[in-house]
Amino acid sequence: MSSSPAAASEGAPHTEGAPHHVFALRVYYEDTDAAGVVYYANYLRFAERARTELLRAHGADHASLAAESAVAFAVRSVGVEYLAPARLDDALEVHTRVRHVGGATLDAEQNILRGREVLTRLTVRLACLGRAGKPTRLPIALRRSLDRFSV
Repeated sequence: MSSSPAAASEGAPHTEGAPHHVFALRVYYEDTDAAGVVYYANYLRFAERARTELLRAHGADHASLAAESAVAFAVRSVGVEYLAPARLDDALEVHTRVRHVGGATLDAEQNILRGREVLTRLTVRLACLGRAGKPTRLPIALRRSLDRFSV
């Protein structure tokens, strides 16, 4: 897990110095449209990858969660604000902050940056689901780890 001070981007909603996870990626040809601009839905994929790595950093990869705790996460809601386009070959970072850990939900804020420029802001609510697809409580070890990490 990478925790670092917030990127000093004007208007960035992160609290300075608050813990966050950073996931680095590069924009490939497959991520772009004919003009070399990242297709809007791919920002959701970038954010999903970053949340997966955040969970992994807290000892909770998806396969282990399913096998050991019989739980999975599903996106309950997402809000996206597109501020500037990413382009072919850009080096990006997804900064993820856990805003709230509920009994069966997790709220996160994610910013996708190119350098210090915030390109996309996302707010995401995840639901923890049991095998039957019904809401269930987050595993206690994961909850404790995320509670210490949340803002």
